[in-house]
This record gives sequence, structure tokens and C-alpha cells, in this order.
Amino acid sequence: MKHPSKLSIEAFSYELPENRIAKYPLEQRDASKLLVYQSGLIQETIYRDLATEISSNSLLVFNNTKVVEARLLFKKETGGIIEIFCLEPDEQYADITSAMLQKGKVFWKCLVGGAKKWKEGSIQCLADYNGQPLLVEAKKTATHSDHFIIELSWSNQQISFAELLHIAGNIPLPPYLNRASEEADKERYQTIYAKHDGSVAAPTAGLHFTDAIFESLQEKNIATNFVTLHVGAGTFKPVKASTMKDHEMHAEFIEVQTQLIIALIHKIDIGIIAVGTTSLRTLESLYWLGVKTVLNPSISLQDLTILQWEPYDLADHDIDAKKALTALLNWMQKNSLQQLFTKTQIIVAPGYQFKIINGLITNFHQPQSTLLLIIAAITGEDWKRIYQYAMDNAFRFLSYGDGSLLWIKK
Repeated sequence: MKHPSKLSIEAFSYELPENRIAKYPLEQRDASKLLVYQSGLIQETIYRDLATEISSNSLLVFNNTKVVEARLLFKKETGGIIEIFCLEPDEQYADITSAMLQKGKVFWKCLVGGAKKWKEGSIQCLADYNGQPLLVEAKKTATHSDHFIIELSWSNQQISFAELLHIAGNIPLPPYLNRASEEADKERYQTIYAKHDGSVAAPTAGLHFTDAIFESLQEKNIATNFVTLHVGAGTFKPVKASTMKDHEMHAEFIEVQTQLIIALIHKIDIGIIAVGTTSLRTLESLYWLGVKTVLNPSISLQDLTILQWEPYDLADHDIDAKKALTALLNWMQKNSLQQLFTKTQIIVAPGYQFKIINGLITNFHQPQSTLLLIIAAITGEDWKRIYQYAMDNAFRFLSYGDGSLLWIKK
């Protein structure tokens, strides 16, 4: 496997005019345009007709994470506004789900807007909970180079942190939309199958899916299943390094059930399509987690994670996908686990050899982003032709924009 650490991000750039960024979604989710790329050929359809593009008995895998209202606004006594953006739980929590269920108090990694105005002490805000005032308090407990650890506490001890964010927080729209969140975003910046609280950004490929699409998939005997990858703010982290070896990929929490791994084993020879780059990163990470259990059957849960360059370092082992997934399943059963909670830092870039998926459904991504590297890993130099076609044919870009179905050359 070619190592992508020497790649220059400048090679993955294109001109994206402001007026091509979709500031708002279409009225109907499944009316968005869908570019289909296969064996060098580019065609065009709409999401509503997706089932006609996919073979029966294939498996589509979705990310059922739920976007939380991660932006909390506090007012200082002097009248200044401090914004706390909740990124992910402090290390003391075993996983993001248990952290979200904490009641009364929680410690969270946060960005702080207006941090210089917040010298010391606590700041407070009031929210309305069923007609009663709910007091929320924030204290800085640690300062790091790229985030703070904030102790958040609230007056109603019966409310979980997830519930508190729903009550007092705001949806964190991507910064490139350059607008404040509106009431409609609470529904539209969320997939219809969102289930597990924890993301600060939507898995946007899934925003196009409707009940009608799921029905059409079922009618064609196309299976569906779910992973959970909680999308962090790092998904918007720009690549500032001249080569990828100096870029630290963001780590994200994943949660996978044993029944999904069984489904993957059954469908690996038929066809597996990832809905969204987050699903892709999770599915490909499962392969490498399986490789690690093949190489070390007694590996601990603490060591069963995927670091940024591990897939490239492990590539020489050339282990069959079915064998790797079976080993991971056996490891989970031996450790009495029905679900696996871990972290992945996988970076998928040109040179990466796909092990699990045959195709990807995804939106159009920012220039010089790690998401665009995934597109180039699938399509090679054709990514430029694909994006130029989208630009020439009035496709809408980024989170609320149109999408593509990209088939991998195997």
C-alpha cells in the first residue's frame, strides 16, 4: 500500500465560489441531485431514484449518530457573550454515551469563543424547562493548546447532559455556512434515522434519505444497517501542513454492534456501500481492528483502536476481509461484548486499498480537506473531473448540497 504521508494537500484544491455553497437545504430531502461515477463514467440522477443504481442484495450502511445542540451561550455580568462549544467528553468517561447520560454535572472538552473576556470564576445562563428556570453554570478546570476542560453543572439534578443540551443549546451549523442556526435546522440538520446523541456535525450524506427511499431499497431487497460514529469538530479542521505527515487526523468515537459485523461478513462478496465518509471510516476501521485481533487474539480493549497511519503500517499482512471481520467478532464474543466502543483516527487518502466497501454515497466537500482525500482515494485523478462536472452542471456543494454515488474500481 502506497503511504500517503508525503501527499501535498495543495494538490487537492479547486475553486469553490461562495454562491455554490448551499446555505439552506432543498424543501424535499430526496429531490437533491445525485452524481453517479462508475468506471470513469459520470451520470446524473436524483436521490429519490437511488435504488435503481444499486444491485439487489447489496448492503447500505448508515451512521445513526445524532447531532447535539453543542453551542451554549453565556452572558457575563458586564453583558459580554461567551460561547462554549462542546466537542467531546473528558477522558474520565468510558464512552460518549455514558458521558451524555451524566446528571447534574459533567466535564467536557470545549472550545470557548471570547475566552480572553473570561478571566476567572464561573459564568451562568438561564434556560426555560417546562416553564421553570434552569440554571446552567460553567467553570474552566484546565487549559490546553487547542481546547479547555469545562465543568458544566445545572440546577435540575434529574436532567441528563444530553437533555440539557436539547433544552439550552443551539445546533452547531458548519462554519462555512456563515449564518446563524434557525428553527428549521433542528430538523433538517439531522438525519431521519438519527438515534445516538454525540455529534457536533451531521453525517451529511444521510440528510437526503427519506422513508420513501428506504421503502424503495426494501422493495429491491437491498439491506440496510447502522454504525455509530460521533462526528467531531475536527471534521472541519483545515489541513495546514504542507504534507500529510505533519497533519494530525482527528480521532472520533465509534460504536458497532455484533449483528452489523455478522451482516458485513455475509455481504462482503456481494456489495457494501457506505452512506457518508463517517460510515466509510468506521467500516474500514473495523477491518483493521480485525487485523489487530488476528495478530494479537488477546489484545486489550484499550489497545483496540486505530491510529492515523496504522492501516498503512499493517498493510503488509494482507489478511482477507472475511477473516479479519470473523476474528474481530470472535474477539468480541470471547470478551462478552455485544457492542464495541472505541476510537478511530484512520486517514483514507490516495494509495489506500479499500477492504470492506464497494461504493460511497457522499456530498461534495471542501477544497484541501481530508474528506476530499477520501474521494481521491476512490476515484484517483478523476476526482477533478467529477468536481468539475458538478460545478458545470449546477450541483450544490457542502453540507446542505447535492451528492454523489462513487463506485470503487476493484
